[in-house]
Amino acid sequence: MIRTTSLLSLLAIALYACATVAVSGRKQLNLVPNSELIPMAQQQYAEVIAKGPLSTNREQTDMIKRVGGRIQRAVEKYMADNGRAAELDGFAWEFNLIQDDQTVNAWCMPGGKVAFYTGILPICKDETGVAIVMGHEVAHAVANHGRERMSQQMAAQFGMNTFAVLMGQNPTGGEQLLMQAIGAGTNLGMLKFSRAHESEADYLGVIFMAMGGYDPRQAPAFWERMAALSGGQQPPEFLSTHPSHDTRIKDLQGWIPQAMTYYKP
Repeated sequence: MIRTTSLLSLLAIALYACATVAVSGRKQLNLVPNSELIPMAQQQYAEVIAKGPLSTNREQTDMIKRVGGRIQRAVEKYMADNGRAAELDGFAWEFNLIQDDQTVNAWCMPGGKVAFYTGILPICKDETGVAIVMGHEVAHAVANHGRERMSQQMAAQFGMNTFAVLMGQNPTGGEQLLMQAIGAGTNLGMLKFSRAHESEADYLGVIFMAMGGYDPRQAPAFWERMAALSGGQQPPEFLSTHPSHDTRIKDLQGWIPQAMTYYKP
């Protein structure tokens, strides 16, 4: 009886602690309020940026900030027009380029803090390529994927404990959850959620870049270049936190007609 009651309690909490992702409409678990998560993310971001080094290439840095600003304004307008502006409360957008030619990556912290590495720029090729990556990374933050992954991990590891209690009892554990939530999954049981998030970020991202005035028809070409860079060495999809390049390209091609409805050059 006690076990049954506990399970029913957990189910009730899970049903209550639900949110809906903008654009896609998908339901997600939400056990971590952004009011607690975003300040922690901002601190982590500041530490990364302080270590840098930031790029001194003014043209490339300005491009990152310009693309980020255009997509930020488009997202804010979309959320306001659809009665969801409150979901961006606490966001303090920032776009930086880190000098690291060996790292082919970009990411966005909860709350809109974005970092690009110079190593991804040759694959981006131009401003539209940067917009493809920017839209995808911003989508992770707008869709609260980091918060959702932390909620999933808390539910699995700490039995629906609140984030505030977790931080009070184990601050290091809370910080580790945050970094895992914006990075790669660490156990196979969580990978299916990570792949779903990556696919959803592709979907939202191609729409966000179109809203920002960038041609979404260029998105598949970016992933073709990424596939060429990997030289066929990508791990099997069922063991990867990302969809395969082929799956990604096919999905993007299917979403382009919808994205084009938002595109105003």
